[in-house]
Amino acid sequence: MILRALRWFRPAKHIGRLSGPEAQRAWPRYRWQVFEASFVGYAMFYVVRNNLGVVAKELGAALHYDKAMIGDILAGTAIAYGVGKLVMGFLSDRSDPRKFIFAGLLLTALCNFAFGASTSFGMHLALWSLNGLIQGMGYGPCARGLSHWYAAAERGSIFGVWNMAHNIGGGAVGVIAATCAHHFGWPSAFYVPGAIATVGACYLLWRMVDTPESVGLPPIEEHAAGAATAEPELTLHEIVVGHILTNRMLWLVAVANFFVYIARYSMLDWGPTYLKEVKGATLIGGGVSTLVIEFAGALGMLTMGWLSDRWGGRRGRVSVICLLPLIAAFAALRFTPPGLLWLDLALLGCVGFLVYVPVMMLGVMSLDLTSKKAVGTAAGFVGLFGYLGRVVQGKGLGWLAQHHGWDAALEAIVVCAALAAALLVFTWNVRPTSGR
Repeated sequence: MILRALRWFRPAKHIGRLSGPEAQRAWPRYRWQVFEASFVGYAMFYVVRNNLGVVAKELGAALHYDKAMIGDILAGTAIAYGVGKLVMGFLSDRSDPRKFIFAGLLLTALCNFAFGASTSFGMHLALWSLNGLIQGMGYGPCARGLSHWYAAAERGSIFGVWNMAHNIGGGAVGVIAATCAHHFGWPSAFYVPGAIATVGACYLLWRMVDTPESVGLPPIEEHAAGAATAEPELTLHEIVVGHILTNRMLWLVAVANFFVYIARYSMLDWGPTYLKEVKGATLIGGGVSTLVIEFAGALGMLTMGWLSDRWGGRRGRVSVICLLPLIAAFAALRFTPPGLLWLDLALLGCVGFLVYVPVMMLGVMSLDLTSKKAVGTAAGFVGLFGYLGRVVQGKGLGWLAQHHGWDAALEAIVVCAALAAALLVFTWNVRPTSGR
């Protein structure tokens, strides 16, 4: 039964080549189709992922969970997602992305339904950890699809636009979850996103496409003007050892990602709670903060992704330039007086604009530094370190806020952002490897 299920995920078979005008018409249509499906799919994954932070305070009040218990749930899903992103990324390199992303989105929707129906801390911890593991099925097939249909020279711009998907999905769920919880109680903040994701899974099964070869087109290297020949398939040893474990620059990017993700998820996981407890925000006001962070982040990735392509793919340089003012924005949050929510939201908008740039750039760098035949594994490796950072953030910031106050938590975030900047200075002139 298991082997039969795994065979269902096998990549689509290559078919005979299209040629001439027929191929020229097919390229833009399929490129758009892959981009659109990847965008919609990744946004949907965030709809059933970022909803917990929005209603964490209400969930805790209803079920008598303290910050440490909420932190445990956040930490559980973070480590599970890190592991899932590595394992599922590896599997996605050998799977049909259409079937892979469909199964992942449907399973994470089911986790949301079960989470909303439960009132047990142990069950919530297990379900949200399982949700994190399954969420690892989202990035790999999208990165695989985009890397096979778009050349390295356009990755900064394409990934900059595509990464807006998680800002839109994550930002929209801030309002959706808060509104549902306000009118129908906290369980609806999981039921409604779960229903949205179920519809999205069916859409992706219809819309997603595998590699160009699977629809009769040549590899992107042959299609792009002046590009190198197509890359050969890689063995397990070549992927894991040749492209991952012995890649020193990839290790540097991964460690930097650990600190970047602490900064990224600090205000997504704890921002609504922080604004309610320290700044006097309402439930809806706290939910709006997630929307502001995500939508500002979308603008940041769009503009800075384009800039990184204009700078010859120097993603590390762009990341450092954004991390320095990010430190100042986090520090300024400490000094805004209660009652001026607009000022806090403005600073959180700056945080979103700046923090998502290194989040995106480090993901793209993981692809630039490896083969497109190993993009899922490389992204999973870098992502694992990022979500280890989220584990520390989820548990650590909750503990700091509980025992030492929110000022101590903000100081810790500033230190982590500074460490990320210091590490990425060593990638200042790193560019994509030719032909990838």
